[in-house]
Amino acid sequence: MKLIERINVACLMAAMICVIITSISCPSAAFGDYSDLMKLITDSEDVRIDAKDLAFLLATHGFDAVPKDGYVIVKLDKVVYKMTPNGVKLGLADTLMID
Repeated sequence: MKLIERINVACLMAAMICVIITSISCPSAAFGDYSDLMKLITDSEDVRIDAKDLAFLLATHGFDAVPKDGYVIVKLDKVVYKMTPNGVKLGLADTLMID
């Protein structure tokens, strides 16, 4: 019985260490910088992308993106960007710094 308790404690400790390591490393990976944002926007093209799709794409890549009336608000390093899907133009969106 003591062996089972030791194994349970070891598993619990290992899980706690994994959670701590993940919580330390995730914030740096979750928040990209401006060059990462621009690379994502310029390296991809989709003429049918709308604001909701663009916001979803950006959010899945770790950016703080919220769709609004036909555009997306992206908050990055205390700066707010307005991104408008640009249809047939190159890239996914036109970017304008609004803050």
